[in-house]
Amino acid sequence: MCCFVLQVQRCLQSTQPVPAARLPYRVKLSAGKRYAWCACGHSKKQPFCDGTHKAKAPSISPLLFTADKNKTVMLCACKQTKNSPYCDGSHLKVIYRDVVKYVKGLFK
Repeated sequence: MCCFVLQVQRCLQSTQPVPAARLPYRVKLSAGKRYAWCACGHSKKQPFCDGTHKAKAPSISPLLFTADKNKTVMLCACKQTKNSPYCDGSHLKVIYRDVVKYVKGLFK
């Protein structure tokens, strides 16, 4: 029975990031302030880390960064960007994938 509980817990943990949202977050950053961008997608304080990854995605750590100046940026919410933590437009692929999945579901 103990092995079963461990196996179930392992299944509930993510090894891949999950999209927190389909569109990026517009965020005002303050110069010199340190931020922890959620890389796993499980945080309830998106786009920033709230520590949820420790239980839900222990293999995925937040990205720590410091803003070099006061500025407004678009931070990735789909977690697929190649330019973490900033949006690079990858959410368009996520949206397309979701639409294709939905359309295929209509014909089942």
